[in-house]
Amino acid sequence: MNSIMNFFEKFLIPPLTKIGEERHLIGIRNGMIVTVPFTIAGSIFLIISALPIPGWSDIIKGYSAQLSVPVNVTFGIISLIAAIGIGYSLSRAYEHDPIAGAAMSLVGFLTLQITPKYELNTVFFGSKGLFTAIVIAIFAVEVQKYFIKHKLVIKLPANVPPAIAKSFEALIPAMFMITFLWVIRVVLNFDLTAFITMLFKPFVFALNTLPGVLVYMFISQLLWTVGIHGQSIMNSVGTPIFLQFLTENVNAFMSGKPPIYITATGFIPQFVSLGGAGATLALVLLMLKSKNGGFKALGRASLASGIFNINEPILFGLPIVLNPIMIIPFVIVDLILITLTYSLMYFNIIGKPIASLPWTMPPIIGGYLVTGGDWKAAVWNLVEILIAMACYYPFFKAAEAQRECEKISSNQSLNA
Repeated sequence: MNSIMNFFEKFLIPPLTKIGEERHLIGIRNGMIVTVPFTIAGSIFLIISALPIPGWSDIIKGYSAQLSVPVNVTFGIISLIAAIGIGYSLSRAYEHDPIAGAAMSLVGFLTLQITPKYELNTVFFGSKGLFTAIVIAIFAVEVQKYFIKHKLVIKLPANVPPAIAKSFEALIPAMFMITFLWVIRVVLNFDLTAFITMLFKPFVFALNTLPGVLVYMFISQLLWTVGIHGQSIMNSVGTPIFLQFLTENVNAFMSGKPPIYITATGFIPQFVSLGGAGATLALVLLMLKSKNGGFKALGRASLASGIFNINEPILFGLPIVLNPIMIIPFVIVDLILITLTYSLMYFNIIGKPIASLPWTMPPIIGGYLVTGGDWKAAVWNLVEILIAMACYYPFFKAAEAQRECEKISSNQSLNA
């Protein structure tokens, strides 16, 4: 085990740390976070329209069109929000004017949505255009960075108000970007949005399958075991895809059709990461009954945060990170829960995700709400916690025994 951990520390941690610090991935991650409050707001109205209360559908029947408006204006322009968020985040990381970066990203994205008839195509304003929004936001900010670095911008005198000076500083890079994208889309009539969408199709296909999401989660958990926030890194790739799946599920639900995608946004946080990465709420519950005073105290201290899916006290306090005993169940538990939950949704035993919830939503409540009020999903959350407890139990007892041996050895050394 020590040789494995030494291998991790020598060969895996350095490159993975560099990946975690990669500026573009951080920009995508932080920019996509901007979409979260809007998808949650839209989901609240969706849940209201589908409350599993007898007679509720008859009560709101005359208001369904009104309730659909917030859903449409949030999920329907999610790519625009993402373009603004990523452009702002990445530009700020470069210490340039983030408002200019956000505006250039938005205008660049809109330029590519012009049809051959010179009309604005709104089809890709929703989740279908997320990949284009990401690529164009990065391109726009890199153009901004290049022109500023090489001093190819308009510099006004120091006595000019900063807001005006910054707006003129963005003029030349914005003009170049718009002209470049205009030539591609209008003059050459090349559909760059369709091309980008095609390039990302293999990733979309993979994360819509059980093997694909298992690999995705395995990498995420592996990163966590060496102290790197796995979800932050993997979300840069996964969030746009899972959000696209959720939007399709929302559209299907609003049309009276069954949701299509299993691994939509909400699948992992509400059915896999129960208590945080590794479903560690189950481990916290085991620690509450531990014979070791230190473990029991840590379990009590971590229970409240664990209910809200915050598990850093366990990851670094137990610890799980770089712990050769606990990393095994930490990785395996999530893979088991993914496989079982995917199977239940595939055979329509429990509902598929149709809502976006805060990642801090407690288990059971989260399973119920994310599926639009499926009580079976809530029960399944409870069963999952029991399954996770069973998986952690032998490894936790081994860690407990190891801790007791260390305690005895320490006492003997003091008495010697």
